[in-house]
Amino acid sequence: MCWTEITRRQYRRDGLRYASGTTDAEWKLIEPLMPAPSRRGRPREINLRAVMNAILYIATAGCQWRALPKDFPPCSTVQYYFYKWRGSG
Repeated sequence: MCWTEITRRQYRRDGLRYASGTTDAEWKLIEPLMPAPSRRGRPREINLRAVMNAILYIATAGCQWRALPKDFPPCSTVQYYFYKWRGSG
């Protein structure tokens, strides 16, 4: 890909904790695709953006679930959402 001054600014990852994280503009595109909270049971306490960032981190780094850094949600939670979303298409 050819980098121009416009695309270089558009795809900067400087303000993110990890290069695999989502920017606010990217999250605005992804958020409507996230499932709504269930009306039954306990209210959702997990931040879906953090889960998505963790999945992108694993995909980028190629690490194991258990090697996920501690500032992401627990690996079992991330794994649960990954398999749930993958299974639902």
